[in-house]
Amino acid sequence: MARYTGPVCRLCRRERMKLFLKGTKCDTMRCPIERRPYPPGQHGRGRIRDSEYLLQLREKQKARRIYGLLEKQFRNLYGKAAREKGITGENLLRMLELRLDNVVYRAVFASSRNQARQFVRHGHVSVNGKRVTIPAYTLRKGDVVTLRDKAKRMIVIRHNVDVLDRAVPQWLEVNAGEFTATVRDLPIRAQIDVPVREQLIVELYSK
Repeated sequence: MARYTGPVCRLCRRERMKLFLKGTKCDTMRCPIERRPYPPGQHGRGRIRDSEYLLQLREKQKARRIYGLLEKQFRNLYGKAAREKGITGENLLRMLELRLDNVVYRAVFASSRNQARQFVRHGHVSVNGKRVTIPAYTLRKGDVVTLRDKAKRMIVIRHNVDVLDRAVPQWLEVNAGEFTATVRDLPIRAQIDVPVREQLIVELYSK
């Protein structure tokens, strides 16, 4: 399976903001963007001419990197969102939020979406009692995500649940003691806290 294997902190520096791709490291002074808040490369400190296309491209790249999708995956998901009823940009963010790896992250079982994706790939997560190993699996209203018995005993997961201080979104109900998360309702835009202007993404793909 194709995936990005380079330094993820470089992605944050390119977007000039924290994308929280490294879990707890992003909250400390060890985060590279604290020391070098400019794009990587020899021209990183140079003057960048902002254009309409550049702003649209950067918003798309930002959303893609936050959720850990490759370009083809993101474009296909946008096409699906465009065919749905409603506002395309909000449909896109809703589909991204309802990915299984993102729900595991939102439920505070994982410190980052990359870690959540690894948990799903290794078979540590069940949906409605059935093991699911596809991070892109789309959840629906009423679905119950549960960690399997082996995962409940893992030190890293217990540490995440006890230590991580991250707010659980309103559309998700989490029982930390039972290691379960229930999709109470489909997320709306006001409940999605990602710093992305989805309308710019729609404008980019509409050209």
